[in-house]
Amino acid sequence: MNDFLKMMFSRVCIFIPCVLVGFAVHAQKKFSATEGEISFTSNAKLELINAKSKKIQGIVDPANSQFAFIVKIQSFEGFNSNLQREHFNEKYMESDRFYDATFAGKIIDPLDFTKDGVYEVRAKGNLVIHGKKQMRIIPSKVQISKGVMTINSNFNVPLADHDIQIPQIVSEKIATEIIVNLVVSLSQK
Repeated sequence: MNDFLKMMFSRVCIFIPCVLVGFAVHAQKKFSATEGEISFTSNAKLELINAKSKKIQGIVDPANSQFAFIVKIQSFEGFNSNLQREHFNEKYMESDRFYDATFAGKIIDPLDFTKDGVYEVRAKGNLVIHGKKQMRIIPSKVQISKGVMTINSNFNVPLADHDIQIPQIVSEKIATEIIVNLVVSLSQK
């Protein structure tokens, strides 16, 4: 009986670490963006401008709660006119020099990546627009369901924070603070 207990104990001692390693490997699968949309609104005194892009890419690493998102500036569409889109790219965003907008950092609130549910979290990181980096804390709603993470976020971006200059002649047509909306779905890979 004593030998039997020793044998069982040794098997349990081998089995438990293997199970724990298996859980750790499963929990560390990254979430990658599969579809999404980022849009912005400039609601100025004389003009409303809306544009959006479905070309957002991103990744979230549950192992350390880190994330990174990127969108090509020239991928935004839906302006009031082609001329407005051209001015956006050439005069304000200078997308020939500053190709991307990025946000990378860490989720700073508790989030159980393995449990389905809705979580209100804050993402802290560097927001880079027009080549200018700003540390931001952005609130987001995260829903996890059957291995898919959906992120919804709304936040404002002051143009001055990113050295985006608006000429006085069009100052009543372009807001000094832009409203950004993000909805992106990520799947575990």
